[in-house]
Amino acid sequence: MRDFLNERARQLQPSGIRKYFDIVERLPDAISLGVGEPDFVTPWDVRSAGIRSLQKGYTQYTGNRGLVELRDLISRYLAERFFVDYPADRIIITVGASEGIDLALRATCETGDEILIPDPAYVSYAPIIGLCGGKPVSVRCTAENGFILTPEELERAITPKTKAVVLAYPNNPTGGVMTREQLEAIIPVIEKYDLLVISDEIYGELTYGMRHCSIASLGGLRKRTVLLGGFSKAFAMTGWRVGFACAPAEIDKAMLKIHQYTMLCAPRVSQHAAVRALAGGFESGFSSVEEMRSEYDRRRRYFVDALNAMGLTCFEPRGAFYVFPSVKSTGMTGEEFAGALLEEQHVAVVPGSAFGGCGEYHVRCSYATGMRELKEAVKRIEAFLSSRT
Repeated sequence: MRDFLNERARQLQPSGIRKYFDIVERLPDAISLGVGEPDFVTPWDVRSAGIRSLQKGYTQYTGNRGLVELRDLISRYLAERFFVDYPADRIIITVGASEGIDLALRATCETGDEILIPDPAYVSYAPIIGLCGGKPVSVRCTAENGFILTPEELERAITPKTKAVVLAYPNNPTGGVMTREQLEAIIPVIEKYDLLVISDEIYGELTYGMRHCSIASLGGLRKRTVLLGGFSKAFAMTGWRVGFACAPAEIDKAMLKIHQYTMLCAPRVSQHAAVRALAGGFESGFSSVEEMRSEYDRRRRYFVDALNAMGLTCFEPRGAFYVFPSVKSTGMTGEEFAGALLEEQHVAVVPGSAFGGCGEYHVRCSYATGMRELKEAVKRIEAFLSSRT
């Protein structure tokens, strides 16, 4: 059947994360630090809003852009929380932020285009660029620089074929965050080479000791930025699959056309739930988000201290809910470390190489799990390291 396959699909590699999840499912005592999913349940008022929408018979399609009420709330949310001005008629409700990434790249990337990606970064960017016929180009980010995109490394990666740069901050897998000043430092490079910015800000609410700054809020960058967000992480709504995309007018139109022919619209029940998540957030000062962030912060500080005490040098994340320790001191690559830890101690982590070449001697661990599980994982990792000394 190989002759029937699209060549780009044939060459697409399986996710570097998935195989570890498959093994975990067969180990009843396994602890998974691999899933980027909050252990919090969606707040009851949000779940109730979804239930009520079904009881009322709201089971039809929405318009392609999504519910007007939801887009109005997102417009207000972006303005008040992140100082970004996008009108409701320039917002598309997507099936999670993941669809937004796909739409943005399919609407802009042509065969031969080079798209710059911070390395390490989320696993989906490079494969989607490849499916569009483009070339993903890694831009080296290091722990010494806080895993940020520096203007020097950014400019070094640019060629005449470069069309866009993906910004992924707060970052998955490193927890790196770019401050306003650091974003302002790369703007001259972006403008000098007339680059499009695709800014994935799904973790924008999950920062520690600082407020998230969107590059779309700075100078004239909104006119060249596709901003992507969603409800999965900060509102504990991963399974509802609802996100949003905001883009310059011409790109917005192209993204909407692709969305019309593929998804038509995001699930209506999820959109009604998202309406309640934002409406309730404005009513309470986003207290549930604050409570979740505070708990993640507690876990973050515990886990980073524990890993460093073991000798696994760990950059202190400033956002998201991941740590990205170096395992080089063990003499193993991240792939070897993850495989052996899972086999011997039934703790699942993700090899850093799944997120780019710069992660070869790292592993990603999620602390979006309970403190009890984290403490048990720490004991098992300590036992694993002790068995090798």
